[in-house]
Amino acid sequence: MDRMRNGPAVLSFWVALVFFPAADLTHDPWWAEAAALTAVSCCYLLSVWAAFERPAAARMALAALTGLTLAGCAVYGGTWFYLCPLVSIACGLVLRGRAVPAALAAVTLASMAVTLWKGGGQDAVAAVAWGTGIAGVVVHVTLQLHSTRRELARAAVAEERERFSRDLHDLLGHTLSLMVVKAEAVRRLIPRDTASAARQAADIETIGRQALAEVRAAVSGYRGRGLAGELEAAGAALREAGVRAVVGGAGVRLAPRADELLGWAVREGVTNVIRHAGATVCEIGIREEGGEVVLEIENDGVTVPGDGDGDGDGGHERGGGDGGGHERGHERGHGLRGLAERASAAGAAFEAGPVPGGRFRLRMAVPR
Repeated sequence: MDRMRNGPAVLSFWVALVFFPAADLTHDPWWAEAAALTAVSCCYLLSVWAAFERPAAARMALAALTGLTLAGCAVYGGTWFYLCPLVSIACGLVLRGRAVPAALAAVTLASMAVTLWKGGGQDAVAAVAWGTGIAGVVVHVTLQLHSTRRELARAAVAEERERFSRDLHDLLGHTLSLMVVKAEAVRRLIPRDTASAARQAADIETIGRQALAEVRAAVSGYRGRGLAGELEAAGAALREAGVRAVVGGAGVRLAPRADELLGWAVREGVTNVIRHAGATVCEIGIREEGGEVVLEIENDGVTVPGDGDGDGDGGHERGGGDGGGHERGHERGHGLRGLAERASAAGAAFEAGPVPGGRFRLRMAVPR
C-alpha cells in the first residue's frame, strides 16, 4: 500500500469536527452521547493510522466508524451530521480500487437519507451530501496522484538505468574491440618485430587510459564524442584492424542532438565491422537528404547461409543483435538494439541488414 508522507498526521486533524456535537454537550450533558463521540473519534483515528500499516484493522475500524456515525446522526441529529465527512475521508483512505467510489456513494446516500428522515430540508440534505462526498473524493484522488507519481518516479529511474547501461556498453564495446585487435597485433609481431610490438602495446595503454576517461565522462553525464570525434576514431580503428576505411561527407553541419546520435551510430557500426564482419573495406557516407542527415556504413564482410552462422540469413537482422548481422549463432546482443532504441526516441529512421552484392549496410536518417 502506498504511503503518503505525514499522511496520518495530516488526516488526523479532521477529527476536530467532533468539536461541533461536543460543544452541544456543554449545554445539555448526556453521557451516552459523549461516549458515542469518543468512540467515533477513536475509530476514525484508528482507521487513519492503521490504513498505512495494518489494513485489516483499518477496515474493521472503518466499519465501526460508519455504523456509529450514521446511528448517531439518526438518534441525535443536529451537529452530528458534521461527522459524516469523517466516514468518507476514512473510506477514501482505507479502501482501494473500485470499492472506493461504491463506498463513497453509499455513505453519501445514507447520510442524505438520514438527514431527510430527521426532517432536514433540501439545503441541509445538499450540504450534507456535498461535504460527505467531496471529502472522500479529495482524499482518494490525492492518494491516486501520489501513487501515480511514485510509479512515474520508478519508471524514470528504471529508464535512466537502462540508458546508462546502454551508453556504457556502447562506450566500452568499441574501445575494448580496438584493444583486442591491437593485442592480436602484438602477439603476431613479437617473434619478428619487437619494436613494432612495443608500439602496439603502448597504443593499448593509451587506448585503455582513453577508455577510462570516457567512462568517467559518461558517469558525469557525457553522452559521446560526437560525429567528428567518432569518425576520426573509427578510421584509426579500421586501419588497425586491416580494413580499408572510406569516409565521405564528414563536413555536414549538425544540430547537437543529431551529432550525438550519428556519433553513436558510427561507433556501434564500426565496432560491429571490426568484431564480426571479416571485412576488407568499410565505407562511411554522410549526406543531407531533404530535411534529414543520412549516415550509411557499408562493408563487404557479409557471411552467407550455410557457412556456419546457423540462422539461415547470414546472421543479419533489421535493428537486431550486437553482431550487426555478422555475429554467428542466435544470441542477440545490445549494440544495434540499443542504437535502434536511440533512433526511435529521437524520431530517426534506422535499419541494418544485407544488401545486394554481398554487402552489409547500416543506415540512419536523423531529422536536422
